[in-house]
Amino acid sequence: MSPGSFATADSKRRAIPLPRPFSNMQTFTPDSSIASDVIPSANFGERNKGRVPDMILLHYTGMPDAEGAIAQLCTAGTDVSAHYIVLEDGRIVQCVPESKRAWHAGVASWAGEDDINSCSIGVEIVNRGHDWGYPEFPLRQIAAVIALCRGIMLRRNVPSHRVLAHSDVAPSRKKDPGEKFPWHSLANSGVGHWVQPAPVVRSEGLRLGAIGEEVRGLQQALAHYGYGLSITGKYDTTTMEVVTAFQRHFRPAKVDGIADHSTLVTLQALLASLPAETATAT
Repeated sequence: MSPGSFATADSKRRAIPLPRPFSNMQTFTPDSSIASDVIPSANFGERNKGRVPDMILLHYTGMPDAEGAIAQLCTAGTDVSAHYIVLEDGRIVQCVPESKRAWHAGVASWAGEDDINSCSIGVEIVNRGHDWGYPEFPLRQIAAVIALCRGIMLRRNVPSHRVLAHSDVAPSRKKDPGEKFPWHSLANSGVGHWVQPAPVVRSEGLRLGAIGEEVRGLQQALAHYGYGLSITGKYDTTTMEVVTAFQRHFRPAKVDGIADHSTLVTLQALLASLPAETATAT
């Protein structure tokens, strides 16, 4: 597939300008054949200890417009970047080579690792986010995200259960890409781990302030899946934030931080459907 395959005639007429201060930065050959533009970011480094990326982390840009988001991700001194940006019209911009460490995850952890930038490839999806009205993700944009992620998964041998949300690895800080992001559509195309969420029914559930073995079991299950969570038996603020992040990704019909019957059943179904080598690793 040739570069720019997702671009429409109209989008080609409105090509994104390079951020002015970096128009002369050395460019590079994109890793993905469907990347229509390369806008090099000044913000990247080497992956620590030669870590090979085996995770894809999906974000939304959370800014009012695409141009501002691109400038933020490419300008020296902002200390943020991503490997890819997926525009609303389906165009894909690469900003950092996949071999390099982009700065997109921040303070984060997953499955015992706390240098998520070194083990992941970051994909920013242009969307204003919760602070700016949080619109739906256009179908052509999601199609581009799917195609991009499928290519990365093949090139980098990324397992489905390591295609994650920014909110999964940083639940106390982040909401993106949020409950409107169609994870089920990605999973139907082989991208990401997903089970049909259990229906939301009236139930008490576990909530902030609860104490006991049920809470401990919930914390153990969430930690087993990968979430950074201490096993205390207390349903504290951290536990509520992790449950909220879980719901945004895997049970988006109701995001309230209460571990109700639907949340617990969905979590157990996800654990049961993990690859055997992952499910037995604790």
